Amino acid sequence: MTRGELSPAGTAALFQFLRDGRPRTRAELSAETGLARSTVAERIDTLLSSGLLKFSDKANSTGGRPPTTVAFNPAARVVLAADIGATHAKLAVTDLAGDVLVEEDKVLDIANGPEIVLREVCDRGRALLTQAGRDERDLLGVGIGLPGPVEHLSGKPANPPIMPGWDGFDVPAFVRGELGAVTLVDNDVNIMALGEYRAHWAEHEHMVFVKVATGIGSGLISYGRLHRGSQGAAGDMGHVRVPHDTDVRCRCGNVGCLEAVASGAAIAAKLTEAGVPATSSADVVTLARNGSVPALQYVRQAGRDIGEVLATAVSLFNPSVLAVGGALSLAGEHLIAGVREAVYQRSLPLATQNLRIVPLHSGDEAGVSGAAFMVIDHALAAGQVESLLTQ
Repeated sequence: MTRGELSPAGTAALFQFLRDGRPRTRAELSAETGLARSTVAERIDTLLSSGLLKFSDKANSTGGRPPTTVAFNPAARVVLAADIGATHAKLAVTDLAGDVLVEEDKVLDIANGPEIVLREVCDRGRALLTQAGRDERDLLGVGIGLPGPVEHLSGKPANPPIMPGWDGFDVPAFVRGELGAVTLVDNDVNIMALGEYRAHWAEHEHMVFVKVATGIGSGLISYGRLHRGSQGAAGDMGHVRVPHDTDVRCRCGNVGCLEAVASGAAIAAKLTEAGVPATSSADVVTLARNGSVPALQYVRQAGRDIGEVLATAVSLFNPSVLAVGGALSLAGEHLIAGVREAVYQRSLPLATQNLRIVPLHSGDEAGVSGAAFMVIDHALAAGQVESLLTQ
């Protein structure tokens, strides 16, 4: 047996075979990996000692004592996930399979600044850990979603429009100083896309998620992984120019942006101008659900406008699933019907023949679920597991 066969790197590679949760015997792992049984046995002992594996049920015997099986142990560590919005946050502690153990909704004002908000998130996170019967030593990591652009590699917000005082703030360093755990940060739309994908569409390789609320953004899943682009700005479709309403001023300083025409805030402004008072996406949803004809017409048109932009994305990216969520999606079928109408009209049949345009299935759990999987996928990758095995 070589030194390399017993190294943490070799053991971490074997662990990747077991992350699917299916119990296996040592003989099965030897056959799958091509490794000698003695090598497999040594690596399994290391993983059992680390807690990442556990003994499972006995396998069927072909004669004699049934062989023992081992499987991934989701309870080995926990993850703290936080989906932070403009005025509230959802926090959860999950196991390593992404299953929520405990969760909490908390009123938070993002405008209070990063230190106040993040300290509150950490304090509530400690309380949730205690509630789950765990402590900070059990933390594999912390995943955070923020309501603004984030440079993913550094975890720092980048000129976020509704987050005063957050620009360039080192969120990972602050949280790591509080909780002593690896911290990953992304924008809220990306973590929602990841959470929705892993919960409901993992059999598909390519997906687009669109969030329509006060603003409009999208998250792209390519080959089962988030596609962030070179600076983490991929999916910022809210500032794509639409072919009409080109004189409408957007908060970014440009004119004719999709967000300035079809977001919840834009529809609320149009309704108010039409003599139907509305100030937010929630007002628009209430009016639409109560049958307001102007509200329903504006929501349907917003769906068409969003669909025109998405038709380009469908032609360029060719996803098999296009999921629509966010506050405005709660207005009913009119938004998604408008999206379908434009996408199917504007995209080529080859790009849409297997395309499913669906509402978000995960609801308000999508964000914390995606934040948890962001950490799990990072920390349990082969290169990162090595550090867990040498602690």
